Amino acid sequence: MTLRVALGPSSFAEKDPEPRLVLERAGVELVINPHKRRLNEAEIIELLASGVDGLIAGLEPLNRRVLASAAPRLRAVARVGIGVTNVDFEAARELGIKVSSTPEPPAQAVAELTITALLALVRNLVPMNQGLHAGGWSKSIGTGLIGLNVLLIGYGRIGRRVGAMLRPFGARLMVCDPFIDPATLTEDELLVGLNEGLAAADAVSLHAAGTSCLLGRAELARMRPGAWLLNSARGELVDETALVEALQSGHLAGAWFDAFWQEPYTGPLLGLEQVLLTPHAATYTKQCRRAMETEAAINLLRDLNANA
Repeated sequence: MTLRVALGPSSFAEKDPEPRLVLERAGVELVINPHKRRLNEAEIIELLASGVDGLIAGLEPLNRRVLASAAPRLRAVARVGIGVTNVDFEAARELGIKVSSTPEPPAQAVAELTITALLALVRNLVPMNQGLHAGGWSKSIGTGLIGLNVLLIGYGRIGRRVGAMLRPFGARLMVCDPFIDPATLTEDELLVGLNEGLAAADAVSLHAAGTSCLLGRAELARMRPGAWLLNSARGELVDETALVEALQSGHLAGAWFDAFWQEPYTGPLLGLEQVLLTPHAATYTKQCRRAMETEAAINLLRDLNANA
């Protein structure tokens, strides 16, 4: 029987055909996402209802109801990307569905965009660009990265890559991660508690896993006045209402968000000019997409006992 694989991500193999060719060379029949966007629960159930052996997954809600709807034929889910909080692992295990992810390839791309966003914020790049396009010539004195106190919350693959990129700029690195072994840190990486780090940081960048709120109203209030907040991890890590209040009051100078509480995002951050927003696009480089998608295809074929 021919293996059938559903493609959840609408952008899978969009810029480079190799990930799709990996599957096709193995004789796999592909079931395409017809909506060309992230699927909701009803839509992913419908996609899987045609009868598939595997799923190349993005951030679709893969809860117990979704997974059970495709069992017992569905045997493997290969996530394109790092996080797997959208997958009910207990249900997958009970249903005999193998789950994989691609944690390595995204690190460079996410770190690059984080640094890009930080530079854009501290150097006032966006308002100066907008002013010039509007016919003005107003220069703005920004802040350099040399001597800037940067708190990295979460120091795994991406956090460490961001730290490595910040070093040549002369930034001071603070690390907050309860799971890290202090012996793995170098002398220029200062391990701090959350409250201590927030009070001392000029910029805070989130790289933590999970969806529990880390920065609520009390934590945002502890941040240094005029600080910047960057989030390429998960929107749920920050209290949205408290963040808006901190930005509107001027307590925070600005923020960059690439991950949101709901996506596509239509919330109040859209009305704040001091907030830089990108549509969950941190992994969107040609190199990263090819590497992630190809690895996901190989992982799926492995878990389906097919030949790549």
